[in-house]
Amino acid sequence: MGENEQKYVQEAFDTNWVAPLGPNVNNFEKAIEDYVDENVHVAALSSGTAGLHLALELLGVGLGDEVLCQSFTFSASANPIKYLGATPIFVDSESDTWNLSPELLEKAIKDRLAQGKMPKAIVAVHLYGMPYKVAEITEISKKYQIPIVEDSAEALGSSCNGIKCGSFGDIGVFSFNGNKIITTSGGGALISKKEEYKKKAVFLATQARDEAPHYQHSHVGYNYRMSNVLAGIGRGQMEVLDDRVAARRFNHEFYKDQLMENSNIEFLEEPSGFYSNRWLTCILTPSYEVREKIRLALLDEDIESRPLWKPMHLQPIFKGCVNYTDGTSEDLFNRGLCLPSGSNLEEEDLHRIVSLIKNVI
Repeated sequence: MGENEQKYVQEAFDTNWVAPLGPNVNNFEKAIEDYVDENVHVAALSSGTAGLHLALELLGVGLGDEVLCQSFTFSASANPIKYLGATPIFVDSESDTWNLSPELLEKAIKDRLAQGKMPKAIVAVHLYGMPYKVAEITEISKKYQIPIVEDSAEALGSSCNGIKCGSFGDIGVFSFNGNKIITTSGGGALISKKEEYKKKAVFLATQARDEAPHYQHSHVGYNYRMSNVLAGIGRGQMEVLDDRVAARRFNHEFYKDQLMENSNIEFLEEPSGFYSNRWLTCILTPSYEVREKIRLALLDEDIESRPLWKPMHLQPIFKGCVNYTDGTSEDLFNRGLCLPSGSNLEEEDLHRIVSLIKNVI
């Protein structure tokens, strides 16, 4: 936490604004809009997953539709597709950013079209804070007229060619879960340059109540709006976002400086024009066996690390889903490890972690 979160939360209590609306919600949304600075409109929600769900619904995804989804990601990127009765079609990553492969994405689209299927949306993820190949993915989206849901849950503070992540897709989504670069404990936001998307999202997120003196509903709605209390935390967190990004990038540079001389450790580099918030620092090892030796050695010292995301096309819940893969994400999962990356790590902590890794390799 920074310095002002408690002040804004206290304001919510002092004014009795504790419901899922109020001054903190409005000001938190404005802070995000000002930070992204691309004429976007923001709706503060109860979670990033809620944002993804609403984004897909706003784009017309429904029963029986197909949605192209990055396979190498957290399950929250794909689960909302199933909420709506649609089918995820998983697409593998490329090695430059570990994100959606433009080549495989276009291959998937052509193949679905050949089979008489027109995908309704593309879910593209900025994984671990690294932007996906924005120019290439956007070009494919426009070529085939398939809208993009930009999953920026891990990428607040990241940018591509000076433009902030969250503003590239038809609809973007941020997460403020407890493990993100800033947090509201639980929370998220939907972002779009189209104001009507924000208005429709807020409508759906507040039980889709029609304008009437009584309770009248013509649409199925959800209880997805952020509370004024949590939005107070968010206001304070936005004030320290740049500091949190700087801390995460410092962690990454420290690890890289200490470990890059060893040929057994690889780091994900930023392509030209890309700027990652380095939400998590991840390494690639030579093999599954080496990764596990490092992970278990850290665990023996009560230091948590974790393998990279297990691809969605390998998950039991999505068994049988069509996928367009070439082994990239499976290899990353087998060899990759997320290192401790918290914004409050001290150099003493980092030295201890690095020393243990060096002992293993």
